[in-house]
Amino acid sequence: MRLIALPAFADNYIWLLHTQRHALVVDPGDSAPVLAWMQEHPHVQLDTILVTHHHADHTGGLAELVTHTGAQVLAPALEKMPVPAQGLQQGDRLDWHGLTLDVHEVPGHTLGHIAFWTQPPAQEPILFCGDTLFSGGCGRLFEGTPAQMLTSLDRLAGLPGNTRVCCAHEYTLSNLRFALVVEPDNQALQSHFALCTHQREQALPTLPVALQTECDINPFLRSREPSVAAAVRLHNPMAVDEISTFAALRQWKNDFR
Repeated sequence: MRLIALPAFADNYIWLLHTQRHALVVDPGDSAPVLAWMQEHPHVQLDTILVTHHHADHTGGLAELVTHTGAQVLAPALEKMPVPAQGLQQGDRLDWHGLTLDVHEVPGHTLGHIAFWTQPPAQEPILFCGDTLFSGGCGRLFEGTPAQMLTSLDRLAGLPGNTRVCCAHEYTLSNLRFALVVEPDNQALQSHFALCTHQREQALPTLPVALQTECDINPFLRSREPSVAAAVRLHNPMAVDEISTFAALRQWKNDFR
């Protein structure tokens, strides 16, 4: 079972998981990178497409990929897709050539957003989380509430710490610059920023990243930590409980330059 990040647009990743004969892709906003990979690997059949949410940079390649490959599309039950899709909701389990994928509802970025978690044999687990959790950050609240997003992040943070987090954008360095403003004395964060800076200088992706690392460095997973909460209160005195603190942290990031 091999996991590959296919770059798309300016900063998207389309995740591709494959065996010797079969492949699935996650959030193909553009069909071209996937079709190019398939052309280079003609012995591998794309038979499944997973979608985390309805935004065009995650769904724009669906129609062409379905036309070319006949792959089945599995997507959030609560969101409209541009092609016919099997709707998924919390607690659903998928079987893909012997690999089980668990579906988690994680609203916040969009109301119907879902994530997929799986444990490949003899490998570390994988989380396809779309735009809910980023390395060092989280998605903007385009449709959901701060309370929904905090609950969604709590759900993801409860997964095994060795889970490989496969989010859909290379936002890591900008997220970590903000995180360092929030928690400048976080040594794990300082070290991870140095590592990711080196990776990007080598034109390498910063993903996937271990979930435990995110729990140590990501302010949106650490909003209840005294150091993070205190920094948010200094920035916005209206942050008086865990929901208002998370909301103020997200707004701070929205305005951060």
